[in-house]
Amino acid sequence: MLNPERKAALEECIVCHVDKKVGIHLYTSFICTECEKEMVQTETNDPLYKTFVQRLKKVNTPQIYS
Repeated sequence: MLNPERKAALEECIVCHVDKKVGIHLYTSFICTECEKEMVQTETNDPLYKTFVQRLKKVNTPQIYS
């Protein structure tokens, strides 16, 4: 059973680079809820769209642990 007193760990969003508690995980990457909502609502002709695409390319890049 989950402990309700346990605090969620902060993770860095790959889009806005801010530590957040709530969001989604894509493979080993984290996207905060705010960025996820903004990405879904952004039109493809918006200049911000290209920024989102560039930052989401990090999801396909596997992390190398040594």
